[in-house]
Amino acid sequence: MGEAQGFVYAQRADGSVVITHHGRVAGTLRGGRAAEFLAEVDGDPQLVMARWTGNYRRGNERAARQHPRNRA
Repeated sequence: MGEAQGFVYAQRADGSVVITHHGRVAGTLRGGRAAEFLAEVDGDPQLVMARWTGNYRRGNERAARQHPRNRA
């Protein structure tokens, strides 16, 4: 999987977490989801933020399905 870049997160005073991607809001987490995210983000923060925002697919899934190696 390619490495995601450009993600930044900020924790707000009310406990919510805002994730931005290249300056645009990609997601807002509140409550338990925000706490779960903060506990997980210590490892590889770019990959974690990409997974939590759903920005880890690159659009080639349909083409890959048609590849002879993946046909069943």
